[in-house]
Amino acid sequence: MNAPERELIPAPLTAASFAPYGDVLEASGVPDRLINAGFCGRFHDRARLEFSGGQAGISLFQAVPRTLPHSFDLVERHPDGSQAFIPMSMDPFLVIVAPDRGDRPGDPLAFVTAPGQGLNFHRGTWHGVLTPLYPPGLFAVVDRIGPGANLQEFVYPAEWRVLPPPDWPAA
Repeated sequence: MNAPERELIPAPLTAASFAPYGDVLEASGVPDRLINAGFCGRFHDRARLEFSGGQAGISLFQAVPRTLPHSFDLVERHPDGSQAFIPMSMDPFLVIVAPDRGDRPGDPLAFVTAPGQGLNFHRGTWHGVLTPLYPPGLFAVVDRIGPGANLQEFVYPAEWRVLPPPDWPAA
């Protein structure tokens, strides 16, 4: 078992807590405007998309669901573009981020999304791999498509372990 200092309990994903790492995508509050003859609320321009040397692309990812507790040692970042994960189901997923400490990730933080939340990682943000907690694990991903390597990976020297939050449903 890992030492307690390498254990994380995920917090709920909120715009304020996630602001240093990216944008929370959710339809909350009052829409910015009504469109389609008043039948559709538009929550306008909710993410800072950044791409250099390429263009925005939309891909579909299908990841294997994981369970809590969850151990990991790999994080990654994309220096040439932001990356948005938009779940195609109403299931929460695990989000791992880490502050940059001189081109290396610092100690990670963990979040669990609410049903219906997506997110956009800012360019260069260290983050864990896509970690759905329920099937089907299907996401629309908006990120940079273009030439060159836009992926840097880092493996921590020891695993981190994400424990279930206190209100997590029993397996």
